[in-house]
Amino acid sequence: MKKTLIITICLVGMGLAAQAQVAREQIRKNINLAGANYLAYRGPQQKLTPAPKGYEPFYISHYGRHGSRYLIGTNDYDKPYYALLHADSLGKLTDKGRELVGKLRLIRDEALGRDGELTLRGAEQHHQIARRMFERFPQVFRGQTNINARSTIVIRCILSMENALQEFSALNPKLNIRHDASYHDMYYMNDEKSVYAKLCDTQEARDALKAFNDRHTDYSHLKQVLFNDPSYIGPMSDRALGTSLIKLAGNVQSTELRHKLSLWDLFTEDEVYSYWLMNNAFWYMYYGPSHETNSAGTYTQVNLLKNIIATADSCLRLPHPGATLRYGHDVNVLPLACLLNLNHYGETIDNLEDLDDRGWNNYDVFPMACNLQFIFYKPLKGSPANADILVKVLLNEDEATLPIATDHAPYYHWKDVRAYYLNKIKDK
Repeated sequence: MKKTLIITICLVGMGLAAQAQVAREQIRKNINLAGANYLAYRGPQQKLTPAPKGYEPFYISHYGRHGSRYLIGTNDYDKPYYALLHADSLGKLTDKGRELVGKLRLIRDEALGRDGELTLRGAEQHHQIARRMFERFPQVFRGQTNINARSTIVIRCILSMENALQEFSALNPKLNIRHDASYHDMYYMNDEKSVYAKLCDTQEARDALKAFNDRHTDYSHLKQVLFNDPSYIGPMSDRALGTSLIKLAGNVQSTELRHKLSLWDLFTEDEVYSYWLMNNAFWYMYYGPSHETNSAGTYTQVNLLKNIIATADSCLRLPHPGATLRYGHDVNVLPLACLLNLNHYGETIDNLEDLDDRGWNNYDVFPMACNLQFIFYKPLKGSPANADILVKVLLNEDEATLPIATDHAPYYHWKDVRAYYLNKIKDK
């Protein structure tokens, strides 16, 4: 009996070990994943499940992030560049450090005057997403149906929307396309005045993140790579310089310079993974279901979810409603996915050290051009106004699970989905 128990415990332990640090292994295979929200969109990773017999898609409701962009704020480019130039003027750089100065000059020049703007790759991403949406669900876009598109007032979001609409128009010139970007819609497109945004910033959250970051920050190796004098103290702290450089490394993939250079070779595997751990913990804490904030970050998207439901209530009564498209930001997509509890991302994890082991990996949710698509299905016969409508949700074009019972997974009865989420946010 004792021997059997020991074997059982060992097997369970082996199973847990096999699941541990999945992100670390994935980052080892594709280091760009460490960029987290700077990851360039990869496209769908799975095949879609065929529609239930007797059903066809007829309406899509969507919220997507802008495509790949340049970094926001010139400091992200200027501070590390000038810090290294200063070190070079004192003769403190290694050969690798001087090589880095040349790379940073190229990166900085390419981004000059393009603060936070959409890159060429970002525009291409939205052409590709629109094309796949059209090809996967042709019934939604046939004939003279409507596309109603909205964007936040930020230019990279507007241009993302316009690139997608160009693709739709080319695929079906008969489409009736309406598009807008106005403060009128900002209360749900990107609600910066949400009371929940302030509730995220608790002392408990700040203390937990500081302790976590202190455990995982060590750029001593990077300092040896860049500087020939171990006692040299530059205008930036080791932590600030390391974080700036690894952030730049993660963003190169979104630009055309990705064909010419990389900064990842500056860092060890541990430095890269630790940076991602801290980034992942930050987003979980402030935009996910953390107990330190009472999940306040997820409720920043209540108005967006209400808009999705209310718009569907109207459109689903039509025989051929087309698509509702929305273009915004990562600070909307990630908390919306958590509010919906897609793929269990809405479940609280008490210890930040367990996020990777539990599969809470931000790069799977909010890369550049990330998106949520609600695909609605109606019976082939009868009026949709009186039909049992089904819906499935795609996260970055892959089928996602909802915390709702269904007999047609990954398809759910819309009446059940609607009732579940309206109840969840009824007092919000």
